[in-house]
Amino acid sequence: MNGMQFGIFTVGDVTRDPTTGRTPTEAERIDAMVTIAQHAEDVGLDVFATGEHHNPPFVPSSPTTMLGYIAARTERLILSTSTTLITTNDPVKIAEDFAMLQHLAKGRVDVMLGRGNTAPVYPWFGKDIRQAIPLTVENYHLLRELWDHDVVTWEGRSRTPLQQFTATPRPLDGVAPFVWHGSIRSPQIAELAAIHGDGFFANNIFWPKEHFQQLVGLYRERYEHHGQGSADQAIVGLGGQVFMRRNSQDAVNEFRPYFDHAPVYGGGPSLEEFTEATPLTVGSPQEVIDSTLSFRETFGDYQRQLFLMDHAGLPLKTVLEQLDLLGGEVIPVLRREMDGMRPAHVPGGPRHAARVAARESAGGTTPSALIAEDTVTGRAPAAERA
Repeated sequence: MNGMQFGIFTVGDVTRDPTTGRTPTEAERIDAMVTIAQHAEDVGLDVFATGEHHNPPFVPSSPTTMLGYIAARTERLILSTSTTLITTNDPVKIAEDFAMLQHLAKGRVDVMLGRGNTAPVYPWFGKDIRQAIPLTVENYHLLRELWDHDVVTWEGRSRTPLQQFTATPRPLDGVAPFVWHGSIRSPQIAELAAIHGDGFFANNIFWPKEHFQQLVGLYRERYEHHGQGSADQAIVGLGGQVFMRRNSQDAVNEFRPYFDHAPVYGGGPSLEEFTEATPLTVGSPQEVIDSTLSFRETFGDYQRQLFLMDHAGLPLKTVLEQLDLLGGEVIPVLRREMDGMRPAHVPGGPRHAARVAARESAGGTTPSALIAEDTVTGRAPAAERA
């Protein structure tokens, strides 16, 4: 049975620890991310995801390289990106890199496509930020063609044409990695995910929940409109941020200097204001459980929950302690509660083996034909089932 999936994501920032004044080297930070991923599997988490950045103070410029290395050191963990830049990466390279990673990881691979939040990345890779949405749509359509068809002839506006091209290797078992479309503000991305029956990931870590509730609601509505299934069957992922100690005030006191000096939100709202307005939870494991369970009330049943835990200069020892609490005390309760409340017709999180089985149960349908089906269960569109 595919149930709710829980995991962590990293942005890979190299940040000075405000309590010691020490900044890790890039090598230390990269090694720490690998250690964190391995520990995530050890404590029973399902997913490790890394962002993609091409500017200091971030180090994960080559996510598939890192994930390939982690794949060799883990056995069960689903490996994903929390952003792969669909706007500035060549779709041919994305298709081949992630298919290769699929083979190396024996199918334990997802990809989350996004546009990133660093405007200068566009000219760094020869692109125009004013074309961000058209680039996203065109590049994704090409990526799907490359994965779903053995031979592709294609012409668009953003790159040179392809003539009888075959991306290699082909997706493992003929089933491409599951695609999440990440967005924090663009309804066009929710529409793109719905058209293809892909997942939609709302990284709701900075803005009030009402904003993301609208985006997820739009995605669910359009998912049903396009015949992918009922709105509550749409594949939704959410972000989150937590810091825990057994005593709530200890957690607040320890995390405050990291929050105040964080490269993203340091110097802005107070810790108390930020926790009031966003999903950031700083407190006891029970408070994290209660807060995360409230996400279901806001967004409905969903399939994947990822937490940000290793940012703002937190030392590796502290992050590993956080993972111990998350995997030992929080996730077992969340898994039991969320899977227990999930209606039978609502799918759990996507897994490669289940998607391969769904294709086979549909009579060996070609991957391209599965675009219009529920990519987790293999069910045909609602209009065809009627």
